[in-house]
Amino acid sequence: MDVLILAAGYATRLYPLTENLPKPLLKVGNRTIIEHILSKLEAVKEIEQVYVVTNDKFYPFFVDWSKKVTSPFKLKILNDGTISNEDRLGAVGDIHFVIEQEKITDDLLVIAGDNLFGFSLIDFVDFFNQKKSSIVAFHDLKDKEKVKGKYGVGMLDGTKITDFEEKPLEPKSSLASTFCYLFPKDLLPHIQSYVKAGKVDNGGDLIRWLAVGDQVHAFVFDGHWFDVGTFESLEEAQKVYKQ
Repeated sequence: MDVLILAAGYATRLYPLTENLPKPLLKVGNRTIIEHILSKLEAVKEIEQVYVVTNDKFYPFFVDWSKKVTSPFKLKILNDGTISNEDRLGAVGDIHFVIEQEKITDDLLVIAGDNLFGFSLIDFVDFFNQKKSSIVAFHDLKDKEKVKGKYGVGMLDGTKITDFEEKPLEPKSSLASTFCYLFPKDLLPHIQSYVKAGKVDNGGDLIRWLAVGDQVHAFVFDGHWFDVGTFESLEEAQKVYKQ
């Protein structure tokens, strides 16, 4: 199993904090966000290779970080060649870029580099092995008002995703999509084909396409989850991770 950490955003909502520092390298508690993710990954014995995809601006930062960080994994930093928020590839574009450039043929775990979560990745992988299909992690916020206009929202039949809405103003559930996916290796060529055809542009499109064209299951978790994109969410994460 390979891992891809998405770190090619410019985090403009956190300026000036992230103007000259990539968001995943911000410290939350006593370590960077990306190091919290690596720590969670260490429990999964199937993982050997971890890719981190970033942009041209922040590529040197991650290369320097990778030389200093202690990790049991093979780390490879990839530059997607983009130089601004306007020409960025987006999450799905970067997934496609890495699959194609690295010729990935193993199951692929994809995690956004600004995600802090409390669930066990061992449980996530076990669920994937049980379902033998694509898996998406959803955080149940227990209140539709909390997801309204902010997150992608999933609708389920048991654990199977039947529908998905991107930031709906009238959400049908309280299940917020997190950018934590696990794709079976057989699906990777199909993702590439759909992206090349222009049918999938963002994470929401990808989930919707998977739900229609292939079985995709929801791994629903409670506990904490921070999509660190604002000063408010960063402050909340600091409170949880300060111990």
